[in-house]
Amino acid sequence: MTTQETAAPAKGEAGQPRSVRVVLLALMIAMLLAMLDNMIIGTAMPTIVGELGGLEHLSWVVTAYTLATAASTPLWGKVGDMFGRKGVFLTSIVIFLIGSALSGMAQDMGQLIGFRTIQGLGAGGLMVGVMAIIGDLIPPRERGKYQGMMAGVMALAMIGGPLVGGSITDHWGWRWSFYINLPLGAVALAMVGTVLHLPKKRRAEGARIDFTGAALLTLGITAIVLVTTWGGTEYAWGSATIVGLAVGGAAALAAFLWVETRASDPIMPLHIFRSRNFTLMAAIGFITGFVMFGAVLYLPIFQQSVQGASATNSGLLLLPMLLSMMVVSLVVGRFTTSTGKYKIFPVIGGVLMSVGLFLLSTMDTDTSRLVSGVHMAVLGAGMGFLMQITMLVAQNSVEMKDMGVASSSSTLFRTLGSSFGVAIMGALFTGRVQDEMTASGGSGLTERTAQLDAASLAKLPAALREAYQHAVASGTHGAFLLAAVVSVLAFVLALFVKEVALRGAGPAAAPKTTEDDGTAKVAEAV
Repeated sequence: MTTQETAAPAKGEAGQPRSVRVVLLALMIAMLLAMLDNMIIGTAMPTIVGELGGLEHLSWVVTAYTLATAASTPLWGKVGDMFGRKGVFLTSIVIFLIGSALSGMAQDMGQLIGFRTIQGLGAGGLMVGVMAIIGDLIPPRERGKYQGMMAGVMALAMIGGPLVGGSITDHWGWRWSFYINLPLGAVALAMVGTVLHLPKKRRAEGARIDFTGAALLTLGITAIVLVTTWGGTEYAWGSATIVGLAVGGAAALAAFLWVETRASDPIMPLHIFRSRNFTLMAAIGFITGFVMFGAVLYLPIFQQSVQGASATNSGLLLLPMLLSMMVVSLVVGRFTTSTGKYKIFPVIGGVLMSVGLFLLSTMDTDTSRLVSGVHMAVLGAGMGFLMQITMLVAQNSVEMKDMGVASSSSTLFRTLGSSFGVAIMGALFTGRVQDEMTASGGSGLTERTAQLDAASLAKLPAALREAYQHAVASGTHGAFLLAAVVSVLAFVLALFVKEVALRGAGPAAAPKTTEDDGTAKVAEAV
């Protein structure tokens, strides 16, 4: 049971408390921290390896962060539900900043990997905290107004990350790629700490954290992420390591489900999946993550290798996709707020995402940047219809007391989807490129990697360079065609979404419902 123990803040325009708008700004900064980090670090990695050495451990700098983020996500969500959102969120920011500061001071690759793990643990709480606090502060009916802000932060991170990372590394040194988080995090801490007022949590006397479930879920997630990260790169897909991780991960997740049915306060209450809408949104979120991160990874490769773009320009050339995603997300949010309707959007999103990916799969060595930009805009529009609606409907499908676990579960499914997308699309891309190069007599170029940088590509003889460009076009064709097929499933799942009235403000009070979808009739937090 929660009670509001703070006075209502002064209202601003449109009846929205001014303090809430300040908090939203702080939340967007925290979200930017979590999303920007890997984008910045990616461009700094060559310099980091040059100074610290340890090239053989390079992948672990990213993998350790990703694992810690994914594994800690469910725990942050549950702890926030149990002990209060504000304190837990502030703690996650502090841990992230400590990890950032330590990473900037690392003296060898081993230290950097360990400190990146600390940073990842904090990052797991940042994204969940942002989504859950927004869920506490703003009723679902009103939440659509802010979808454009969240989509804008995502676009800013994807476009600005590589540019900022390169500039910081060139002018200040790679350590400032981590130190840059400190002033931004301090601003977020100060704003959240002074302005955010949430209901106080009063838990039952015997409530305790489900450590057994948390450990089993962590083991399962870790195994899955390692399978998708290592499979086909560090180890063959059929190797004992990959098979062992897959079997061990499946066993851990099976044991987790068994434990959760018996725990008094489970880390991920399985009853939230009784809601049809919540389960459908989790699955659609998985597919969206699968598609989005695969596209963000392989579109720049195509642009650099086939269309001759520089590494910097290839990031800017993603603008058609990211801008259309942001604009559509903003329009969808406004429409949802004014009408309370949302079912049509995941349906349209599934269609546009499938069409956009199919169009991208048709690109070849003769495709112009204008044509590929139009294709990307179609894909971006599809993702704009889906990105924030999935979280909105998922949160609307649970009781307020489960807002944290609903947010963390949705975030986790999207994270796992991105991991699978990068791995599976990557395996298909690499296999096709290597097959094409073998057929053209250039297999030596791609024995260790299917991607050549611009400098290496420019040094190739014209015939071999052309063969490689055709190979990359063939690889991206296969990867995007696979993604198009997978995204059709998002459209099919969206057809089964049930339009349940969004809680919160609207032209009239939401009608009472006995919907067996599990949507709770609860009082608003604000």
